[in-house]
Amino acid sequence: MGNILSLTTFIPLIGAVILALFLRGDDEAAQKNAKSVALVTTLVTFLTSCFIYAQFDPENTGFQMVESRDWLLGLQYKMGVDGISILFVMLTTFLMPLVIASCWSVKIRVKEYMIAFLLLETLMLGVFMALDLVLFYLFFEAGLIPMFLIIGIWGGKNRIYASFKFFLYTFLGSVLMLVAMVAMFYESGTTDIAVLLSPEVTFASEPMTVFGLQVMGGMQTLLWLAFFASFAVKMPMWPVHTWLPDAHVQAPTAGSVVLAAILLKMGGYGFLRFSLPMFPVGSEVMGPLVLWLSVIAIVYTSLVALVQEDMKKLIAYSSVAHMGYVTMGIFAVNQQGIDGAIFQMISHGFISGALFLCVGVIYDRMHTREISAYGGLVNRMPAYALIFLFFTMANVGLPGTSGFVGEFLTLMGVFQANTWVAVVATTGVILSAAYALWLYRRVVMGDLIKESLKTITDMTRRERLIFAPLVVMTLLLGVYPALVLDIIGPSVAALVGNYETALATAEAATQFAAN
Repeated sequence: MGNILSLTTFIPLIGAVILALFLRGDDEAAQKNAKSVALVTTLVTFLTSCFIYAQFDPENTGFQMVESRDWLLGLQYKMGVDGISILFVMLTTFLMPLVIASCWSVKIRVKEYMIAFLLLETLMLGVFMALDLVLFYLFFEAGLIPMFLIIGIWGGKNRIYASFKFFLYTFLGSVLMLVAMVAMFYESGTTDIAVLLSPEVTFASEPMTVFGLQVMGGMQTLLWLAFFASFAVKMPMWPVHTWLPDAHVQAPTAGSVVLAAILLKMGGYGFLRFSLPMFPVGSEVMGPLVLWLSVIAIVYTSLVALVQEDMKKLIAYSSVAHMGYVTMGIFAVNQQGIDGAIFQMISHGFISGALFLCVGVIYDRMHTREISAYGGLVNRMPAYALIFLFFTMANVGLPGTSGFVGEFLTLMGVFQANTWVAVVATTGVILSAAYALWLYRRVVMGDLIKESLKTITDMTRRERLIFAPLVVMTLLLGVYPALVLDIIGPSVAALVGNYETALATAEAATQFAAN
């Protein structure tokens, strides 16, 4: 199966085209057919991605199953996976059937809703497999469009404001990345990511003056900053995180799941694919700044989460805090730190996705996300209370769940790089327990005194089936983290080794020039 990557990437697009061309009407039967076609399409995509996983060799640190052909205007269509990207591909294809299954209560413009999610899946998979700068940028930016529509059409009452804020923040950040890509092509003569990652291609790292300011790390730092602008907004990092809570609150449940579980991971993936390996000197110069920005994100957004009155907003701020651990681990630039960062992203995909689904379960019944509207749900919804408790504890980082492994590894790595950063970041573990348990206490525990809640029903069979795979994966990665670490380990070791070699080479070149 020589084109397995392209096949996996474009199966959802084929499903979207089938829905657009052959499905007519908006009655109940047509709505059910649209959901069924979308669900089958995402399941087939997951099955084909399993073939990619089965063929993948973790010991090979290069790109595997590479597909390359000439494209438009002399550009190249090139796809491939390595130890860093393979798990993001699997996370995406694993979660999308669950996302589609969670849409069964949607009744408005169902066909278009399903088409938007299928297009989004193709574009997200493209980001993780693209091995050409132009191709990567097209997938990266095009993903904004279906998400913009999902929030803007099927969102809450302030959906227009939230969708435009989401679009403008992420688009403006990416414009600088496009400028940097043009500069990289001008300097190196190629847009091939595999070539740009090779030691032979280096961008000038000697200090330079720009607009009267001395830039340490020279062109590398400038390119690093341009990519950072895009990926920091996508993560999102403090202080460019303000679009995320608005987007989450207004997005429909399925949109929030995709946003938290997959789209945010593109920022972390970008740092690992571009920032560290292509601009090592720039990463070294700006690394301390990222570490402290990450710590501020962890502590500040955790404190903000404590005072939220909307469940989705609280979980959104929790996501910003957990992404702080990710950026911290990446820019510790050691094996434990980067292992922990990737593990945290995969784990967060399952846990945050499940938490937004938990909110969606009671929102479908009561049509409010206000924490004050609930209380005592354990009396009427015991199964829901158990599931919600499990993912709340996983979000806190309870040992035995995947949340613990990611945070522990990240803090281990950061401790080696900067002790003070690790000490301050550890307070985030305490704060996350405070806001998560406080939320659970107010929504689930206590007496059922509100009249409106006395007829609420427990989770349906369909809802329980959606949560089952998420529970399994969260537990499995918690007790057997080697499932992830064995896949990413060799590629991360190669990344760290190449990074240190590049820094040593740049330092030797600087000393030679000085002498």
